[in-house]
Amino acid sequence: MLRTLMIAAAAALTLSAAVFADQGGTAEEARAMLDKAVAAVKADKTKALDMFNKGEGGFLDRDLYVFCNKTTDGTIVALGNPNAKRLLGTDVRTLKDSNGKAYGQSIFAAGQKPEGQITEITGYLFPRPGDPKPVPKNSFVTNVGDVYCGVGYYK
Repeated sequence: MLRTLMIAAAAALTLSAAVFADQGGTAEEARAMLDKAVAAVKADKTKALDMFNKGEGGFLDRDLYVFCNKTTDGTIVALGNPNAKRLLGTDVRTLKDSNGKAYGQSIFAAGQKPEGQITEITGYLFPRPGDPKPVPKNSFVTNVGDVYCGVGYYK
């Protein structure tokens, strides 16, 4: 009986881990969050950046969150990932992933495109909220006046 309970408990833990791993946000959800973020910035940029940084207003959903940088110099001004708050104030152009890919330069370039044009940055490594291990990520990025914002999803 005890052995059966132990086997059942182990199976439940394995199933829980598998279900949790599949609960990340999708590309479609990331794109929808970006659209919502753009509308928030246009309505009240200061309030929007504060919400993004705090993960409020639906701008932190599982592993989806908003980031924004200045168009002039790439300074990160909003970052909803609680693991990456240390990057606030950093020039995004200097960022490389753990494999040496200069993804920050790609994000900055996407932010220089005309307002409303959305660019997908693909194949870089970045940690999920709540987990310091870098994993593959793609991000949608668009210009919104004097900042550009993005939302990424993990592969």
